Amino acid sequence: MAFALARTRALLGLDAPLVSVEVHLSGGLPRTSLVGLPAAAVRESKDRVRAALVASDFQYPNGRVVINLGPADLPKEGGRFDLPIALGILAASGQIPAERLAEVEVVGELSLNGRVQPVRGAISCAVAARESARGLILPAGNVREAAFARAVELFPVSHLAEARGHLLGTPAIQPFSTPTPESRPVAAPDLADVRGQDTAKRALEVAAAGGHHVLMVGPPGTGKTMLATRLPGLLPPMSESEALETMAIYSARRLERDPAAWRERPFRAPHHTTSAVGLAGGGVPPRPGEISLANHGLLFLDELGEFGRAILDVLREPLESGRVTIVRAACQAEFPARFQLVAAMNPCPCGYLGDGTNRCRCLPEAVRRYQARVSGPLIDRFDLHLPMVREPPEETVGNARGVKPGGRGRTTGGAPRTTDTVRARVAGACEVQIARCGKLNRELGPAEIARYCPLDPDAHALLRTATRRLALSERAVQRVLRTARTIADLDGSERPRAEQVAEALAYRGLERFHLD
Repeated sequence: MAFALARTRALLGLDAPLVSVEVHLSGGLPRTSLVGLPAAAVRESKDRVRAALVASDFQYPNGRVVINLGPADLPKEGGRFDLPIALGILAASGQIPAERLAEVEVVGELSLNGRVQPVRGAISCAVAARESARGLILPAGNVREAAFARAVELFPVSHLAEARGHLLGTPAIQPFSTPTPESRPVAAPDLADVRGQDTAKRALEVAAAGGHHVLMVGPPGTGKTMLATRLPGLLPPMSESEALETMAIYSARRLERDPAAWRERPFRAPHHTTSAVGLAGGGVPPRPGEISLANHGLLFLDELGEFGRAILDVLREPLESGRVTIVRAACQAEFPARFQLVAAMNPCPCGYLGDGTNRCRCLPEAVRRYQARVSGPLIDRFDLHLPMVREPPEETVGNARGVKPGGRGRTTGGAPRTTDTVRARVAGACEVQIARCGKLNRELGPAEIARYCPLDPDAHALLRTATRRLALSERAVQRVLRTARTIADLDGSERPRAEQVAEALAYRGLERFHLD
């Protein structure tokens, strides 16, 4: 009898729990058994491993082989266990030293010819191996993304024979190391390309500075999509921890991000035919959806009224908690979902309600049904409501940079409202917020709002009057205070003044949502 142990990692959400691959060889009729709650793809690994070992000119044990993946109650899926199983068999049969195998963790899928294929969640495995103070043998196709974990020894292999040679020391693979690339300048379309819409541009600056959610409602051609696509260029780059978490989410979906742009905030714009599972995540095993892929970035929902109401309502809890939990009968996974929501929609089915051209022929009941697709609780979670109107021709025709003489289209400092100038103001406001409480104003809780958003008597009286007249909910009042705090940060004020509270209240124009 012979025994060997290899260590590997499963993938459950963004977690990579340790899995022990125990291989036991004994006499008897040739047979291979695989136990430990394997999914179908894992059960098939014994055939892939046998073919890969034979194709690589290794000896497959001629007897009974029992492979246990422990802990037995942890679901295992995918081909990520192929390489550790193969190395465990080689160690149990004396073809590699078992003590060398105990020094590393192993993950990788095998082709029938012994080639090592990439797997999902390599970053999560690298982070877990780093915390366990062990090296990681992994597919060469995963090494660049896993290197973002830093301070972990990575041994990339392209073939089963390379992994065996490393454990034998003939030759040993040198640990892969590469410096984390610096983030390149954001190549974003310029805000000045949007002609007119100066109020919306100012609101976009406020949204970027505080991470606030934005809903734009207006006829086609008023610049809703153009504004939304320019918001990423206004945001500061992600911190290293935020970028690593976002890279891990993409790795869990087997999606690639440009290493040179690893600190750029993601921008996701799913089509309105997206399902609830596609938006929130799901499946077996659970995988992240669009709201998690937009983590620390932007989720843009164009044509919001075309999404199903039940689909949109899956956003309500993640908008408050910053995470989404997916529960299945066999497992539970949690994914981060700290995203900034930007949405755009038409006011009616034809889109032309209120554009001043009398082109709308929608019946009142059709308008109400269309607007009712977006529930009141979801609208309440938007910090900024922007009714978009069609600009007069003199604002848009013959004005290539969207700046009208006399000050329109300019920042409060007199400079044109371009992406570069607004980004600098946004970065300054974000630094103030992080220094004050370690987070953006969007994330302030009730106790933090009371501490960091004190109002003078005039501002307090204005908010109290507006709350009564607009019938604002407690959530809406808190969002007004967060927005006013951001406006004050942009203006360099110690506390929100009455005029800043008034501007924040002006961004709640859709409390009475029906625009007819």
